[in-house]
Amino acid sequence: MDVTNASARAKAVGIDSDHIGAMADSLAESLDRQMKIAFQPEERKTLRRFSSGEVAEMLRVSPSNLRNRHKDGSFPEVFTDARGHRFYSAEDVDTLRGILGRTGKNAASYQHGRRKSDRLQVLSVVNFKGGSSKTTTTIHLAQRYALRGYRVLVLDLDPQASLTTFFGYRPELEFGEGGTIYDALRYHDQRPLSQVIRKTYFHNLDMVPAGLMLSEYETETANALAGRIQPIFAERLALALEEVDGDYDIVLMDCPPQLGFLTLTALSASTGLLVTVVPGMLDIASMSQFLKLASETIKAVEEAIGRRVTWDFLKFLITRYEPSDGPQTQMAGYLRSILVDQVLTEPMLKSTAISDAGMTQQTIYEVEPGQLIRKTLDRALTSMNSVADELETVIQKAWGR
Repeated sequence: MDVTNASARAKAVGIDSDHIGAMADSLAESLDRQMKIAFQPEERKTLRRFSSGEVAEMLRVSPSNLRNRHKDGSFPEVFTDARGHRFYSAEDVDTLRGILGRTGKNAASYQHGRRKSDRLQVLSVVNFKGGSSKTTTTIHLAQRYALRGYRVLVLDLDPQASLTTFFGYRPELEFGEGGTIYDALRYHDQRPLSQVIRKTYFHNLDMVPAGLMLSEYETETANALAGRIQPIFAERLALALEEVDGDYDIVLMDCPPQLGFLTLTALSASTGLLVTVVPGMLDIASMSQFLKLASETIKAVEEAIGRRVTWDFLKFLITRYEPSDGPQTQMAGYLRSILVDQVLTEPMLKSTAISDAGMTQQTIYEVEPGQLIRKTLDRALTSMNSVADELETVIQKAWGR
């Protein structure tokens, strides 16, 4: 049934399920065409090159040091435009980091990832309420850490699959036959996690997509608990991650905006939690309810698995923050007065740069600087980098550094 016929029928007999299905199909096909147009000729997303200033910031070296290293030949040459300006791919940045790690004055400072005794850091980005920037936070942190030299894996645990879409996929069209995180969690014909991990256009960053079938996990888990199927939900993701433990430094998980079995599965596998919260009374009240329910539910999980569920850290990130908004500033202060140093010092600013980049499924790290107002983009980048750097310090502390 096409949309025209569905509309005609709707006028005659009202809207039915066929009409809704036809609209969904039409939208999916249109979105697929738009995405292919946006990413031509590859029809997949690609990552831009970075300027010398951006690379110097990523590597924590001065721009003059970067230039001198190229002049003395200790850094290989990279792409240079007609004006003589150097631009670096993410792979180039990684190559330079490796050289600094071998030859720099403080070589260890350029090697940020896990060492032999460090455990994989698995972070859940969570909240009870939609609109708290969980997906935006997850993808920006993942990309920032990849650019900083960490080996990063991202899991999309939300059946709405917004994170998957950000990576250039159309989940409703591409994963109808499987290939998502659901395959690695389901109770029958479970697949190894490595079989659903996808390399991305972003160096050092892999991801596992989601799709609508993931919503079946909630019902299947309830049935599995009734049937005493092992391993139970609280252990399934942790066991799946063991297969790829040595391949990554950081795992970031975008959780659905509810405390169902998917979120509990993620919480049970995590070493750290990041709770995103908009500084408003209703949002803070909702987060309070989330924390209370999570506490009680995790206790029930602990009884089921016979062990404590603990995390290296729990941090709160204030998102969509507008410093000029008096009530928001007041609520942010209120939150800090109660949770003190559990709240990250750096908030994630509300920015038109983030929303404008998101219109084309891009982040502020991906979008070409010339496409946005430079001052607005720089402000958003400074904010996001500061958030990521502060959380990076927390992760390093969990590794004993």
